[in-house]
Amino acid sequence: MSDVALARTTAAPLRRLRHDESAALPLVAPIAVLMLLLLVLPTAAMFALSLTDAELGATSIAFIGLDGYREVLADRTFLISAKNTLFYVAVVTPVSVVLGLGFALLIEAGTELRGFFRSAYFLPVVSLITAMATVWQYLMHPVIGPFNLMLGLVGLPPVNWLAGSDTVMWALALIGIWQQTGFDLVLFLAGLGAIDRTLYDAAEIDGAKSAFDRFRLVTWPMLGPTTLFVVTITMINAVKVFETVMTLTQGGPAKASEVLLWTIYQEGFVFLKLGSASAMAAIFVAVLLVLIVLQTRVMDRKVHYG
Repeated sequence: MSDVALARTTAAPLRRLRHDESAALPLVAPIAVLMLLLLVLPTAAMFALSLTDAELGATSIAFIGLDGYREVLADRTFLISAKNTLFYVAVVTPVSVVLGLGFALLIEAGTELRGFFRSAYFLPVVSLITAMATVWQYLMHPVIGPFNLMLGLVGLPPVNWLAGSDTVMWALALIGIWQQTGFDLVLFLAGLGAIDRTLYDAAEIDGAKSAFDRFRLVTWPMLGPTTLFVVTITMINAVKVFETVMTLTQGGPAKASEVLLWTIYQEGFVFLKLGSASAMAAIFVAVLLVLIVLQTRVMDRKVHYG
């Protein structure tokens, strides 16, 4: 092949690539502008404010550097809210994922009411949590609540679920599990539907006679990518807990249900301390990203991509 022919052969793909790039730019530009305005610039403004002592209504703003972060990390309320948030995530994430997978397996087993159960379990996801909080407030009422009435039937004393320092985070975690399980269920159903049915036939021929053997050898390995995604999304949603705290407890009693987003909200919109609120939000985002990266790297090594 001559040099001219070789040059023409090489130039043709390059021209097509440049044409594709130029055609893609107008399509990408709107979403890129939206991401810049709604994500990048607000995040940059947050980090900039976190380095100042900005307060809403103040006549001047001083640059304090990392001193704002030191004050936040030494703040007792922030540390309590961080501990409560980690507790909430540690309870809600594994229980929601396990229940979501279990219900998905039961629905996928072939019941005639599959559509009904799928809608029923997904209902908490689309329900307005601030409205459902009234229902939970009644269920956990210390005097007339059904939870305590059931405890009384077995001879146990009533529990002040939402007003007791030892029980309030458990009560909020229960609500979080109720809210998140249906979302995880739908994701697992999608993952189960994508598994090739012939794999189960092959496993049965190889000796996997019981349902547990088929789950262990086929379902669980093939659900690896779905499980990784579900765990990550569930953890993110758990870290962002806010509505139930705001509606039911407002951080009480005695800060026993104080969580990170509630503390940031109080600092920024009640006490109007934008600098320290921004520092808290920056720490919140950084910790969340670190947890997600560590979790993804650890779990990704055990994931089978079929």
